[in-house]
Parts: sequence; structure tokens; C-alpha cells
Amino acid sequence: MAARRFEDAVMPHLDAAFNYARWLTRSDVDAEDLVQEACVRAMRFLSSLRDGNARPWLFAIVRNTWYSRRSRRGSPSEVAIVSASGDERPDDALDPEQQLVQQDMVTRVRRALEGLPGEFREVIVLRDIEGLSYREIAETLRVPIGTVMSRISRGRDRLLESLTLDAAPEGMR
Repeated sequence: MAARRFEDAVMPHLDAAFNYARWLTRSDVDAEDLVQEACVRAMRFLSSLRDGNARPWLFAIVRNTWYSRRSRRGSPSEVAIVSASGDERPDDALDPEQQLVQQDMVTRVRRALEGLPGEFREVIVLRDIEGLSYREIAETLRVPIGTVMSRISRGRDRLLESLTLDAAPEGMR
């Protein structure tokens, strides 16, 4: 019975949990390990899932697992840019020049997002990439909804500033 409940609640969100873990760890291998450990914890604490909305609950477990690992290991090592994901596949409808422009934009946005402090990167990934509501993000991070809104706003401002600087000609930076 518990295994079935786990499958129904958690399994549909594993890809999203992996994507979130990859943004936290900045490594595909570490993200896989993190999600695996988080799933073990999720199975153990399945009874704590109250409202049936497993996605923010699982994200909170992934996040808590990550921060537990970080505190055990000390400061995390920064890993090179995350390997290419399915999001970067070129659209077959685009001509080669448009594909290059699109790939360049994806690379610039990814680099700018990775350059954000963790507290801003985390809320932007959860909101703009994973599509969580402000309430779900607040539950995941265990912070007030106003804090979530503030971090998203400040994070987006920093992201825009970074992208604007990145696009500026060399002498104008």
C-alpha cells in the first residue's frame, strides 16, 4: 500500500526533482545521487505528505537533503556549467542561423542564472522553470510568501542586469 502511494505521489515529479537538484548541485551525477537520497527520505516520511500536493513536498525534501549534504561536507565545490539538457535541443523549424542565435541565448541565460546567488537562483528555477506557485515555493523553502516574492523580484532584476551586461559591447561593460 505504501509503495503504491509513493509511486502515485512521487514518481510523476522525479524529472522535475532531478532538474531542481541539477540546479542546486550543478552536476548531473550529483543531482542523480541527491534525488535518489531524497526519494529514500520521501519513502520514509511519506506519512508527512498531508494535502496530496507532492511536488512542493518532494522539492522540499530534495532541498533539505542538499543542504544537509552541504553542511556535512563543508562548502560545496563549484562545478562547471551543467551539461546540455533537453531544453537546448534546437528547434527543427529554425534555420541554422536562428538555431545558433537560440543556442547562444540559452547559453547566456543559463550562465546568468548560474551566476546568481543561490537564494535567487533557487526561487527563479522553482517559479520560472518548474512552474511552482508562490505558495508552493514558500512551502518548499519554508519562508513567508513575501520573502519568495521579494527574492523572485530581486533575482529577476539581477538576471536582467547580468544579461544586459553580457550583451553590452566590450568597451561599455
